Amino acid sequence: MRKRQVVLRREEPPRTTTNSSVTVRSVRYGECQKNHAAAVGGYAVDGCREFMASGEEGTSAALTCAACGCHRNFHRREVETEVVCECSSPPSSNRA
Repeated sequence: MRKRQVVLRREEPPRTTTNSSVTVRSVRYGECQKNHAAAVGGYAVDGCREFMASGEEGTSAALTCAACGCHRNFHRREVETEVVCECSSPPSSNRA
């Protein structure tokens, strides 16, 4: 079974705006991009396809990949941003 780490972060809008909107970002870590042959001037990756945390959230082991042993920063970061707007519709003008 594959483990997938998703980090959700909410950003509150500035208090000066009249619209009520919230930005939700989900972060996913993809394939490992660590160059294991950099010391000899080559390029070789290990083929790890997705970050899987070694430990529970909040521990230092959560930043280490269980599949390849690399730090999470070596994995490609994918950010998906969604803006949720709870705007009220402008008043409609009734013309006869």
